[in-house]
Amino acid sequence: MKIDDVRGMTPDQLSQELVNLKKEQFNLRFQKATGQIEKTHRVDQVRKDIARIKTVLRTKQAQA
Repeated sequence: MKIDDVRGMTPDQLSQELVNLKKEQFNLRFQKATGQIEKTHRVDQVRKDIARIKTVLRTKQAQA
């Protein structure tokens, strides 16, 4: 997910995307623990996407 895409979202969309990414992160951690994970690089991508979304949410809240 690109930062420009994240900045273009509304706070409600960002919150929903954050929930979806946290669910995906949980599932990936579960797969990793059981040894069933195929896309190991996705764990890092999801973690960074969560950080991007949280950063943009905080800046939008600070502006309001």
